[in-house]
Order: sequence, then structure tokens, then C-alpha cells
Amino acid sequence: MTDFHAIAERYLSAWNHGDDASRAGLLEQGWAAQARYTDPLMSARNRDEVATMISAARSQFPGHVFSLRGDVDGHANFVRFSWTLAPEHGAPIAGGSDVIRLDEVEDIVEVIGFLDEVGA
Repeated sequence: MTDFHAIAERYLSAWNHGDDASRAGLLEQGWAAQARYTDPLMSARNRDEVATMISAARSQFPGHVFSLRGDVDGHANFVRFSWTLAPEHGAPIAGGSDVIRLDEVEDIVEVIGFLDEVGA
């Protein structure tokens, strides 16, 4: 049985991991090679582009952490959850909701992201 909460945590852990080489390992273990990512600000067409995109986002928000907000929902091969971005021990500066599509081995094959709140 799919643990949707664990998948959402694994996904955010890749965004929170500060080391590019270690993050690449996380992506290799949990993302399909041709995984796609799309949100209103960024997109990627494969795992390498996802890694580059995450690295660029992290450089814009040093010291910030993505955290789950609310419950994780899922059915079949889809996971839906909301998140916040905040400095460690600080108030959120952004928030969003993501929908993940998984393949048959529960690797991420697609992420569709929505920005719910964006600070100044």
C-alpha cells in the first residue's frame, strides 16, 4: 500500500537538501529519469533539469526550508499536498500545493505545482 505522506516527505527532502551531489542521489532514488516538473515559475523535462532547478531555487532562498502544511491526500498513483517555504524558525514567505504522479514502482514521473501564497 502506498504511503502518500512518506512520498510527500521524500519529495520535500530533495528540495531541502543543501548538497547538490547528495540531492542528485535522492532524485535518482525517487524520480524517474524523464520526470517532468511544471509550476507557474519553473519547469523541467528530466531528472537532471529538476536537480538544476532545485539548486537554483535554493540559491535564491538560502536558509529556507520547505515544510508540509496540512494533510497529504492520495489515491491510485497521485499524491496531493500543500507546503510552505520559510526561513528556519521564521514565518512562511510562500506556500503552494503540488500534485505528484507516480509510476508503478512509486517513482515520481510528474509534478504539477501551484503557488498559493507568494510574499514580497
